[in-house]
Amino acid sequence: MKRFTNYLFLSILIVLLPSMLLAQRTITGKITDAETGEALIGASVVINGTTTGTSSDIEGNYKISLTTDSKVLLFSYTGYASRKVTVGLSNVLDVQMTIGEDLNEVLVVGYGTIKKEDATGAISSVTEKDFNQGAITSVQDLIVGKIAGVSIAPSTGPGGGSGITIRGLSSLSASNSPLVVVDGVPLSGGDAGGSRNFMNIINPNDIAAITVLKDASATAIYGSRASGGVIMITTKKGKSGKFRLNYNGNLSVGQVARQAAVLNSTEYRALMIDRYGENSSQVALMGGANTNWQSEIYQDAIGTDHNINLSGGIKNLPYRLSLGYTNQNGLLKTDNFQRSTVALNLNPGFLDNTLQFNLNAKGMFNQNQFADGGAIGSAVAFDPTQDPLDFDSPYGGYTTWTNNQGRPNGLAPTNPLALLNLKDDPSTVNRYILNGSVDYRMPFLPELRANLSLGLDNSYGSGQVVVSPEMPYAANDTGSITDYWSRSTNEVLEFYLNYTKETNFGNFDVMAGYSWQHFFFENYNFSRNTSGFKTYSPADTSASEYYLVSLYSRLNYSYKNLLLTFTLRRDGSSRFSPETRFGLFPAAAAAYKVIDNKPGVVNNLKLRLGYGVTGQQDIGGNFYPYMPLYVLSQSNAQYQLGNNFYNTYRPNGYDAGIKWEETTTYNFAVDFGLFDNKIDGSIDVYQKNTEDLLNYIPVPTGTNLTNFLTTNIGNMVNKGVEVTLNTAPIETGQITLELGINATFQSNEITKLTATDDPDYQGVFTGGIAGGVGNTVQVHSVGFPLSSFFVYEQVYDTEGNPIEGEYEDRNEDGAITPDDRYRHKDPSASAFYGMNASITYSGFELSMSARANVGNYVYNNVWSDQTALTRLYNSTDYLLNVNEAATDINFEDPQYLSDHFIQEASFFKIDYVNLSYQFGDVFGVGSALTVYATVQNALIASRYVGIDPEVGGIDNNIYPRARTIMFGVKASF
Repeated sequence: MKRFTNYLFLSILIVLLPSMLLAQRTITGKITDAETGEALIGASVVINGTTTGTSSDIEGNYKISLTTDSKVLLFSYTGYASRKVTVGLSNVLDVQMTIGEDLNEVLVVGYGTIKKEDATGAISSVTEKDFNQGAITSVQDLIVGKIAGVSIAPSTGPGGGSGITIRGLSSLSASNSPLVVVDGVPLSGGDAGGSRNFMNIINPNDIAAITVLKDASATAIYGSRASGGVIMITTKKGKSGKFRLNYNGNLSVGQVARQAAVLNSTEYRALMIDRYGENSSQVALMGGANTNWQSEIYQDAIGTDHNINLSGGIKNLPYRLSLGYTNQNGLLKTDNFQRSTVALNLNPGFLDNTLQFNLNAKGMFNQNQFADGGAIGSAVAFDPTQDPLDFDSPYGGYTTWTNNQGRPNGLAPTNPLALLNLKDDPSTVNRYILNGSVDYRMPFLPELRANLSLGLDNSYGSGQVVVSPEMPYAANDTGSITDYWSRSTNEVLEFYLNYTKETNFGNFDVMAGYSWQHFFFENYNFSRNTSGFKTYSPADTSASEYYLVSLYSRLNYSYKNLLLTFTLRRDGSSRFSPETRFGLFPAAAAAYKVIDNKPGVVNNLKLRLGYGVTGQQDIGGNFYPYMPLYVLSQSNAQYQLGNNFYNTYRPNGYDAGIKWEETTTYNFAVDFGLFDNKIDGSIDVYQKNTEDLLNYIPVPTGTNLTNFLTTNIGNMVNKGVEVTLNTAPIETGQITLELGINATFQSNEITKLTATDDPDYQGVFTGGIAGGVGNTVQVHSVGFPLSSFFVYEQVYDTEGNPIEGEYEDRNEDGAITPDDRYRHKDPSASAFYGMNASITYSGFELSMSARANVGNYVYNNVWSDQTALTRLYNSTDYLLNVNEAATDINFEDPQYLSDHFIQEASFFKIDYVNLSYQFGDVFGVGSALTVYATVQNALIASRYVGIDPEVGGIDNNIYPRARTIMFGVKASF
């Protein structure tokens, strides 16, 4: 019996011993950097779901005692991705941590982040390794062609901006630009005086990722100003660990890819003699030179860009300091852009990392020299038989068309070299962004954290435009001087609480917050002649401001494979009256993982469904359109009283009931992964309905204090399908091949423009062209796309040549009248594509990116204005060149409204081809050295006859796009 009792006791002891040991278990280990192996000092170790924790010592070692039911430890360290590790049987647990979040797997969204696999909205992200290459000075050029549904035309001039549209245009008169958020600070979107592009504040070398929120279920958290989508820019952060030094520098040379097709001197002489006769007075006006005026004004655009950054950690203080310098000449002579940038990031953590700070400072210092863009049109028009220089000319020594009194002919084009060299147009722009955030996890409730963020975006720009007295068009007034400056301030305060909880009946992530934003603008302008005796406009200083205040909340809920998101934001804008000031913007989205990380042909399959409403209040410079305001009259509208002239005050038009424009978006999507995730992609189908359009419309005489008014009238709809595919078909030890393609199919239609149905209302005319003030070629009309071309239908002869002045009588009333104009073609592409590929082999990498637009049309204003033969000679005795198509079209007078000049502008472009080689650790100190060469704007294939099909609807002597060759080096120590 005793033996049995001892045996039973021993058996029970053996069974209970592991549990007894676990109850008193102590775990030790070392926390290191996964890349360098260096110890991480002060890393936080917490028992998951509790406040019990410790931190690593100076050698990275830690010790923690587990409670009875503890199974998971949470490791975190500032600048590193947090890790949850399940404790096994061993009492020693060493952990390696990776610097930063894996930005391919974590998406930055409004007020937080989310795992890519858990996203319910239409969100796309591009990280640093996939950015476009080349001589890039502006942020938006990094992602051209990279994201389905996002249309960006790369900038042309140095440091220039680009139009960005996300899922098409949503407004007629209000802004269609997306909201840009930099490290949590929503930018104002306005340019300071003398600035080329408001996004130049950020050096492209400092950007880690760009995330685009496309559907309203993702953007509604920003409510106001988010109807055009949201672009979230995440800059690089400080990283704990050893000191690192990185350098990236390049030299580039750009050349004009294509010139406007005008007659050369030989062709011009032949046409003039054939038309007017060899002994005519018109022919006698020609010179003896052979001048290519476009070659005279263009130059090789030489540029250089340098960036150096330092990063590391001083104890528990990760830091990153970046310095950049850009000097870029434009293709147009005298055009130059210089930029110096500085960026500093500090992100320390305290109290076992439960209290985290993130401090950012960005500064930009620009010096611009603007060339007179009018030289482009003048070079196309100027007589090619004239010599550029006339040393006897009193107008700077440049050839000038004069009248009988020897004064400049005011109707003739100005010598393009005079425009460039007799005008000085410099500017200086300084801008800085300061923002800091504090994130605190409550010690009594670790699932709850509070976040306070403060931001300041301040800019100041100034310049002076000096036109020499020798400038032909300014000679009568002895030149001019214009001084200007502007300053703007954007102040932001954000505070939110975030609560996350994992339960047996699902996971909750609840966030609620408050936002306050204040915009202030001030401008100054004063113009006079160089002698100072004549003032063109009195010195004018104006200031304005407006406020946005918001309450917002979001709930993310997941249960097994079901994901739900609910968002609600209430915005108030001081642009609207107290009765219409506030707008409510809800959103909801759901996703279901039909297949989640399973082997086989289909590895992942997720369905997404989204709905949301966003608002729009950005209607330009009129900050108080609901208020009756009086403004001071211009100097040319003064009232005479006796011998004195006085400026008067006049009332502005206003709409007391103006309110938010609202866009409702519906989105259905499928995300998938195939063949062991060798292929992944998504298909999104969306519809955007915009109501209460903020529309600038004519009003009946006597009903307001103006003839045109911004008010809420009209509806429109956008529809589209987006497809994204990415694949890595080859991944071996030596070679990797990655391919990506995205496609967007879109359409838009105006569904309402008047308060009541009016079948006789033609619409809102837009799209100004040559031929006089008020001459337009586009219209917004119900039942048609935005900015549809509004023209006459050209009649052709039996050989297919257009017959001048002959148009189809479309309404069959026996006469050609304005009622015969019709809406013809759409300037927006019906489909656009982006393609990218990269292949790496033994240190070499070859990458490229290409785009294509299909179904977009352009009104060729260069042809319509410069193919009329009567322009060869003006009765005030000066000559003009014509386009080489003039003799084929054979119009005597301009036919501006002929549909003959609406041309298909579909295109295929290779944006860049880049070849690089990485040498590895050249200096034996953990360094890396990469050299690279890039051809930018490598190929353009299009049937469009202008210099560039990507002009946005109307082609009118645009700044040409450069084909650029660049050589550079990257080094890391």
